[in-house]
Amino acid sequence: MTIPSPLLELDGVVAGYAAPVVGPVSLTLHHGEVVGLTGPNGSGKTTLVNAVIGTARVLEGRLQKAPGLRVNVQRQHPVRLPEMPFTGTDLLRLVDAGERPVPDSIRPFVERRIDRLSGGQYQLLQVWACLSAPADLVILDEPTTNMDPASKRSLEDLLRASHELVGSILVISHDHAFLERVTSRTARIAA
Repeated sequence: MTIPSPLLELDGVVAGYAAPVVGPVSLTLHHGEVVGLTGPNGSGKTTLVNAVIGTARVLEGRLQKAPGLRVNVQRQHPVRLPEMPFTGTDLLRLVDAGERPVPDSIRPFVERRIDRLSGGQYQLLQVWACLSAPADLVILDEPTTNMDPASKRSLEDLLRASHELVGSILVISHDHAFLERVTSRTARIAA
């Protein structure tokens, strides 16, 4: 099922928990877009993501999601236990990644135990899991965390090739050069 565009609209959104953390923010994501979101540390980027998925409160403004919108979120620091005796293939099966062909940049990780991957390898596998699992909107929160230059290039390739996998992608990053290479436009949250 294709979700109609726009997938997500934020109009003057102020979000937080007990008190405001971020805002006002206005942003619209349409089907097929890869949009960047940037801002200084502490400006509320992750709180804004949490408002989209419903774990933070919208205190002012309007946040509108397309009916039936499926959202996958890759966290800046994905949880990884010291002992994780399952493989990347197990993870992809768990998130219902289906029978999509695994890109060459990910293939070396899928048969290895997750607890034996480097931080960057695990991050790249997490991004692929979000992109390949059923979703209309994928939110990647600082996806370059723990990545060396080769892994960042692999991530860029994954994002360029992902347009047929998901409706839209929101990429949160401090790396402006990376955002310029993988997004069609970038929104900035002020401090």
